[in-house]
Amino acid sequence: MPYTLKTISAEGIAEAKSKAELYRLLNEPEEAESICYDVLAVDPEDQQALRLLGLAITDQFKGDLSDRYAEVESVFGRLRDPYERLYYRGILSERRAKAQLNAGRPPYGLLTVLEEALRCYEEAERIRPRGNDDAILRWNRCVRLIQGRPESDWHPKSELVDIGGA
Repeated sequence: MPYTLKTISAEGIAEAKSKAELYRLLNEPEEAESICYDVLAVDPEDQQALRLLGLAITDQFKGDLSDRYAEVESVFGRLRDPYERLYYRGILSERRAKAQLNAGRPPYGLLTVLEEALRCYEEAERIRPRGNDDAILRWNRCVRLIQGRPESDWHPKSELVDIGGA
């Protein structure tokens, strides 16, 4: 028995996006994601829906192969504002690293991912709207994450071996 998706009205978009935000807050990212797809079916360039969609997908990251990094990168790449593209690309890298850390991946394999987040936040900071310190706040969180572990966690054991003897 085939089922088909129904299209929401253009007049219902604002309320639908409000519901997507609520579902993210309720830790129901799959519902938020579904709503964003419904909004984007009506308005494919809705910037808020694109942001919410990317965030809802990253809310589902588990640190394994099922995580949809390329999909989120594509979604955030559709943001028109250069600041937002950089900022949300940083969010993607940061959440990717955190999910993999939580899944037990060794930190030294994730330092480059966190450094990509830092690079994005630093570039976003340079072009941020006046009074918007979000990129700085995210930068600081990444730095605290790195500083919260011993430095040796961030480097492969082979890099720490003294082979010269002084």
